[in-house]
Amino acid sequence: MIGAGFILVAVGLLDIARRNLSGARVGIVVVLLAGTLLPLAAWAGATAWWFAALAVAGGWAATTSTREPTRWGLWPAAGVAAVSAGAVALVGIRDGQGPLANIWPGGSPLGTVSLDLAVGIAGALVFLLESGNVIVRASLRGGVVAAEAVGALRGGRLIGPLERILVFALTLTGAFTLLAAVLAAKGIVRFPEISRDEDGGDRAEYFLVGSLVSWVVALGAAFLVWWSGSS
Repeated sequence: MIGAGFILVAVGLLDIARRNLSGARVGIVVVLLAGTLLPLAAWAGATAWWFAALAVAGGWAATTSTREPTRWGLWPAAGVAAVSAGAVALVGIRDGQGPLANIWPGGSPLGTVSLDLAVGIAGALVFLLESGNVIVRASLRGGVVAAEAVGALRGGRLIGPLERILVFALTLTGAFTLLAAVLAAKGIVRFPEISRDEDGGDRAEYFLVGSLVSWVVALGAAFLVWWSGSS
């Protein structure tokens, strides 16, 4: 799981940096983050996985944008999902987790959480923040949604990450009734805006496509963590 966790951390931090910075500052911050996390990866006995994560993040940066859709569509997201799933299938939770595991506090309110699983959860949470927005935006590319519809449904950039984190957390904890209530509440809150939609149906399409893709990303991250913990 630590390999998938590192991949999601690297991609997620990269997107946060790209969204909030520009030009050379992005490169400086990325290099600093990569250098800071390298010793932690070494202490966790997973240096090779950290370099693999940086390679995946480089490919992600070349094929996605945090500001507008690219011609690659959802293929980069599919690639990250495939590589992360492959990392879980190959490694899962390791028996030996490096020197850092000796000082890792495994206990939590949810029970014992190993270092590998904690890295996986942290990676999923970081990825769901801005990278989830990148994936949702990619799903809406190519004129699927009119620009006025995107502007009409305000707050998506903030609501989306919060929603994905809630879906992720509630799924992992098995709170499916509460999860259903959260998803239903979003539809209720958005209903007045959608009901004012015109004949084109752009707002409704934007809401449905964006919401479904956002939920799939969160559920996929939760499944990845669950799969690792059960393997």
